[in-house]
Amino acid sequence: MNFDVEDHLGATERSVSVLERDGQPARAVILSCRYATTLEDLWDAVTNSERLPRWFLPVSGELRPGGRYQLEGNAGGVITACGHPWHLALTWEFGGDVSWVEVRFSQDGPGHARLALTHTQGLSEHWSQYGPGATGVGWELGLLGLAFHLADPDAPKPDEVAFATSRDGKAFIRESGEGWGQAAIKAESNPAAARAAARRTIAFYTGEPADPA
Repeated sequence: MNFDVEDHLGATERSVSVLERDGQPARAVILSCRYATTLEDLWDAVTNSERLPRWFLPVSGELRPGGRYQLEGNAGGVITACGHPWHLALTWEFGGDVSWVEVRFSQDGPGHARLALTHTQGLSEHWSQYGPGATGVGWELGLLGLAFHLADPDAPKPDEVAFATSRDGKAFIRESGEGWGQAAIKAESNPAAARAAARRTIAFYTGEPADPA
């Protein structure tokens, strides 16, 4: 698989928001990507159960507002809002934890559309260890798959393990993880903790030892 790592990384905007959810401290991981496609095609690629497995995961359940969905081998939850073709919101239930995902779609100039994803989660031991990177890198890898799919809808889904262990894949993960570390510093002004969390995130995804401080 040949692609420009810098081009894909540069197309993603990353930020972290400090907030409360249901009266408890929480953090929102926010990323935005621009795609060379129409708004309708972008919406369909994300919400069509026949297209999701081509770049993300197979999905089952009642795919309507108020219905429950289940991603194969991953999270499930409730679809809390679905406003074609602009807005999708759902709970993200995995490993006994509940968090919240909101996706907004918009036209972004001639021949382009934008996806903005916000994943809000309560503070936890997992957040203390990895910061926003574990969530952010995971979504960036997923949305990279979306970019490949939109560019060539008939191409087979790339092998995730082969990509993550390749030179380009590791470079993508490393720069994404570092980008989320910078986003955490801007949000919480704790450079040492943010950089350490970013190193742990990169090690988690690449399987390599964490770089020393």
